[in-house]
Amino acid sequence: MNPSRGRVTGLPDWNRCAVMGVVNVTPDSFSDGGRWFDSEVAVKHGLHLVAEGADLVDVGGESTRPGAPRVDEAEELRRVLPVVRGLVSENVLVSVDTMRASVAEQALEAGAVLVNDVSGGLADPRMVPTVAAAQVPFVVMHWRGQSIDMNNRAVYGDVTAEVVTELRASLDRAVDGGVPPDRIIADPGLGFAKQAPHDLRLVAELGRLKRELDHPLLVAASRKRFLGRVLATGDGATVPPARERDAATAAVSALAAREGAWAVRVHEVRASADAVRVVQAVESAEDPPPDTGGETDADTTGSAGRRG
Repeated sequence: MNPSRGRVTGLPDWNRCAVMGVVNVTPDSFSDGGRWFDSEVAVKHGLHLVAEGADLVDVGGESTRPGAPRVDEAEELRRVLPVVRGLVSENVLVSVDTMRASVAEQALEAGAVLVNDVSGGLADPRMVPTVAAAQVPFVVMHWRGQSIDMNNRAVYGDVTAEVVTELRASLDRAVDGGVPPDRIIADPGLGFAKQAPHDLRLVAELGRLKRELDHPLLVAASRKRFLGRVLATGDGATVPPARERDAATAAVSALAAREGAWAVRVHEVRASADAVRVVQAVESAEDPPPDTGGETDADTTGSAGRRG
């Protein structure tokens, strides 16, 4: 299987599932607890993610963890813009993670090349026109409302069908608002107004989501609660903290890459970067040449590669 991932006009073609590293410039991130809140530290972290294999870096200044209150516009700008400028000055491809058109606009002026809106353009009526005017790629996520009460909205009959229907409406609004279809990326919104069984079902049906949404797919499973539930002890009482879910995240990255996702969005890059490259190698594997009695991989590994 070598599924088409879709091209996104305005971004490189990596010929594999891309890896989007995350820089949260917030004091209350669920994932890293404000470790990158200082802008200089955040820039260094972004450069580290690139060195670990990130193809682009997503910079956000507003926590979207369940129950999080919103920050005001001035504070979000204060957090985000120095980090965007710092990374762009180092030739990093930068995405801005924001629900505010004003923040997106200024981040694009500072050199960002992609807008990642977890509300899919619903939180700010100016977002779609702003992205359309800028002619930049746009991530449209499935969203049912602000973080402060999104858990109350996690009610589905058929989660995949409902996500497809609701997300397709947001995708259509973006196109109708002037964003070219070849610049739009769909995100099913894992963890947003969803419980663990919903997230797991969506991961199981990534191939269907990609086919039915008919846009390149971004999968953002990194360190999320549903992975904690999967990794919980037998009685479910002890859930590992976010930073102990990176191996599980890499497993989802491999699944997403295998199902043709355009990119995965992750906090810890190295394992997922390795995972998508392995998938690329498997997808492009050719039949081996006829056996000529020469060395095999096992022959060249030394004693550590031998059995017995």
